[in-house]
Amino acid sequence: MPALARSRWIRSLLKSLGPGIITGAADDDPSGIATYSIAGAQLGTKLLWTALLTWPLVAAVQMMCARIGQVTGQGLAGNIKQRFPRWLLLAFVVALLAANTINMAADLAGMADAAAMLSGIMPHWFVVLFALLISWATVRLRYRQIASVLKWLVLALFAYPITAFVVGVDWGQALHDTVVTSMPQSRGEWATLVAILGTTISPYLFFWQTSEEVEEAKSAGQSSLALRRGATSEELQLRNIDVGVGAFFSNMVMFFIILTTAATLNKHGITNIETSRQAAEALRPFAGRFAATLFTLGIVGVGFLAIPTLAGSTAYAFAETFGWRQGLNKKLWQARWFYALILASSAVAVVLNFTGINPLKALYWTAVINGLLAPFLLVAILIVAADSKLMQGQPSSRFGWIVVALTTVAMFVAGVAMFVL
Repeated sequence: MPALARSRWIRSLLKSLGPGIITGAADDDPSGIATYSIAGAQLGTKLLWTALLTWPLVAAVQMMCARIGQVTGQGLAGNIKQRFPRWLLLAFVVALLAANTINMAADLAGMADAAAMLSGIMPHWFVVLFALLISWATVRLRYRQIASVLKWLVLALFAYPITAFVVGVDWGQALHDTVVTSMPQSRGEWATLVAILGTTISPYLFFWQTSEEVEEAKSAGQSSLALRRGATSEELQLRNIDVGVGAFFSNMVMFFIILTTAATLNKHGITNIETSRQAAEALRPFAGRFAATLFTLGIVGVGFLAIPTLAGSTAYAFAETFGWRQGLNKKLWQARWFYALILASSAVAVVLNFTGINPLKALYWTAVINGLLAPFLLVAILIVAADSKLMQGQPSSRFGWIVVALTTVAMFVAGVAMFVL
């Protein structure tokens, strides 16, 4: 490649980085942190291999979703609406609303509990404060501003690799359990595996990734659907790199969370953790105050990244299903129903926190629910991605389609095994 062309390609790559990295980081939301913490505390490093396995699977799924958004010019719900019966789409978006709202409630609880540990202030005050801050920012800021803030919040996840090196781990054992598969032996272990799959290959990320592509196109001046349809080979390649980097970063963080809790909590016989505060406080005697504080700050930081993604993915899905005006580039009065759903789901999430839910258990079982819902949604994504007419003559590659199909089968098998074994 000539030097000038290479320089232009690098500039294009740097400019395009963002949607995939944000989605990858949002994958490690407090739900994910809780699930990985439970896996490490209960099973040690036994499931470390899942971090290596799910990286290409997550990347393939999110690349397919990104491609759908890029070449069709509309979000996932809009494409499913054209290919499937309306009742099926309604079932998907209602299930998404329920799972995401519970997830938001649990994420807020996890963030508030972590903040309370650091400050000594009652956690319920933080639930309200965090919900108000996130809701205000989502409504007040435009898409480019929100995307910029979310990119900076990605840095919060570096707390977990740092923590792993601070606590000290058995790297020989970690390497062995990363490359040697150890299959679950009980229903509880299968449930943990389904939860890991559900929080890494999660339905709300499918909707968010496709809608981000639409927002990117709108921000570039492609205001109409006709202008947004189709994508160049370079645009598709650049987004694949973006998504691949995001997926790698997401799974790296997953790896270090499991490793940290395995090397501290599981090693010392602490296998039953029920709150984020309990997980962080249990770390302190074995890892030190610095490591425990880093672990706690990570929960708060990534919550600010994940909750707008959860609320936004629900709003995008409903807006396309019912034909509402939508988009984070619009003002409140321009997309009333879109923003109303974001604010309503946030309000319900706050209310749920005053009903005495256990945040870590709620996060964990939300991940299990997502693990059972995701394969059905993946079937719909596979059909849309292979439809040459919907995909403007740019359907998914055969290799990408096969990888996502295998991912779907694996999630179905894990879900069935959880109930059968």
